[in-house]
Amino acid sequence: MAGAMGGAAMLPRGAGEQAYAADGHGHGSASANTPIPHTPKLKKFVDPLPIPRTAISDPSVYPGADYYEITMRPGTWRFHSDLGPAKVWGYWATNPHDPRKPIGMGYLGPTLNVTRDHPTVVKYRNHLPTTHLFQFVINKIRNGDPQLTPTPPPPYKPMQPFPANVNVWNVVHQHGGFTAPQSDGMPLQSFSPDGIHAESYSSLDPSRVEPNEQICAYTNHDRSCMLWYHDHGMGMTSVNVYAGLAGLYRVGDPADDRLGLPRGEFEVPLILQDRTFHPDGSLAYTMTLQQGEDTPVVNGKAYPFLEVERRRYRLRVLNASNERFWRLRFDVPENVMPQPVLPFWLIGTDGGLRTPLQMLNFLISPAERYDLIVDFSKVPMGTKVTLTNYNAPVHFPGGDGPEISEVMEFHVTKRSSGGGDRTTPPMKLELPKAEPIKVTAHTRRREWVLYQHQLFGTMTFNAVPFMEPSEDFVKAGSTEIWEYINPNHDGHPMHVHLVNFQVLNRQPIDAAGYQEQYEKWIAGGRKPEDKPVLANYLTGPPIPPDPDEALSRKDTVKSYPETVTRIVINEFDPPTERIAGLPGSGTELPATYVQHCHILEHEDDDLMRPWTIVGDDHDHSTGDHAGAYGHHH
Repeated sequence: MAGAMGGAAMLPRGAGEQAYAADGHGHGSASANTPIPHTPKLKKFVDPLPIPRTAISDPSVYPGADYYEITMRPGTWRFHSDLGPAKVWGYWATNPHDPRKPIGMGYLGPTLNVTRDHPTVVKYRNHLPTTHLFQFVINKIRNGDPQLTPTPPPPYKPMQPFPANVNVWNVVHQHGGFTAPQSDGMPLQSFSPDGIHAESYSSLDPSRVEPNEQICAYTNHDRSCMLWYHDHGMGMTSVNVYAGLAGLYRVGDPADDRLGLPRGEFEVPLILQDRTFHPDGSLAYTMTLQQGEDTPVVNGKAYPFLEVERRRYRLRVLNASNERFWRLRFDVPENVMPQPVLPFWLIGTDGGLRTPLQMLNFLISPAERYDLIVDFSKVPMGTKVTLTNYNAPVHFPGGDGPEISEVMEFHVTKRSSGGGDRTTPPMKLELPKAEPIKVTAHTRRREWVLYQHQLFGTMTFNAVPFMEPSEDFVKAGSTEIWEYINPNHDGHPMHVHLVNFQVLNRQPIDAAGYQEQYEKWIAGGRKPEDKPVLANYLTGPPIPPDPDEALSRKDTVKSYPETVTRIVINEFDPPTERIAGLPGSGTELPATYVQHCHILEHEDDDLMRPWTIVGDDHDHSTGDHAGAYGHHH
């Protein structure tokens, strides 16, 4: 039985009978008398896959930029035709052509389609209720429930993640974007529906905002890729996203038009999530009781289907689950084709296009994106191809949460729209290559230890709570190797704000030995000379990146258990230019960002730390608080 990060073996029995079957929040499990809700049996593949609508920009507000207004508000949404409507939260875009007809679904948010290097300005408006959709979780955190409230390692004291008078607050993070810190949407920039602000809240163009609004600006200096935007509210990201606060942000490059990739209706986004439903159709949040939820949801529908033609499709896959890893393949019925699994081509990851790679399955952790070409042209008319999840327990790789196998179906039943398939065969695609980032023996290495408190299960980086000031100062323009040391039994997706990076390698470690020495180091007052030296705990040679990671641009990496995962970053150059004439929209150094685990419950539980870009080695005397986010007024 693996705990949230494998603490079961270390927890003394006398510490309570929880023995740690670990819920999503990582501490403790349900007591025996707490019933866990289960979704009623649903008919599979009867609801068509919804496609999120596209927001419409207003280019007149800020000359030289596309302007959007996005409102967070409550609504209802039916996740399945057999279920009643559920209360949900969603993002809605103002329609500049008709303000009475906002653009959205109720759940999730509209897609922002933007052009590379053409900036975007967004006003976010918080019209959510002041009582949370999952208020019981907020109450547990506020009341110091030991299962949900971070208990930091010594010598640190616990801190409440949100004020006593706040049940709901939010901020929008543009995930994967090359963004100045004041527009990045970090937790301590949160703002509530009634205008209460976290300590680092600020807004561009402040004369145009109400207290429950914020204006952010994005450079879109990104390669052609699919980013996403989602809630990052301090201490409640997990339940805010679970309620529906996520959407897609696609950066397009006009140069892509020459590549011959599937477009229009043949380019399909797939937002993967897992949810549990009460019999009346309302959302049940069970991750205070167990690991993961029990029903697959794609673009807001449980077990949907998509009718496809016999041709190539581009599938843009986002894992927007709170904590579930998915290992996915395309199954075809027996005796229909020579092999039971439909091969596909990987043509891109988080940060953009890459050399095409033929694959039979892929493992996608929370927040990762996989850009696929799937060719249905050889599949007989009338065939149903099933997107299947297998061999990916939650928590990954050894948890005991609800298993999900079938996710959705592709029905090869659509008549050809005419004109034939003029897209380029994947093996002939000439896509932008990522050159390997050069490293030397002198490249700076920085360690991030995924430390789990032996008794309380709280997770931190380097045994330091998130709210402590930044201790990691990175020189602008430098290259660094970051080493994620994971002595736990579970995998964690690690996300670094601002940058793309490459996966360098992984190496197995003596996890128990390292953890034991690390505990001694903390108990002994953290003397530098007693800190465990990673090299002494390596148990095998470096393992190269998986083929789908090699020479891919990433912003999220799988940190596997009992392993050190190394990434190399050379993009410590935040955008400094003023956007659309907006004062204060560029970055000033020192600039503080965050990096964190993208299992949202772990992020809320303190597996998150700030880091700071400095202009030179002596530019860190300010010792920015985790929330001072580098924008000094």
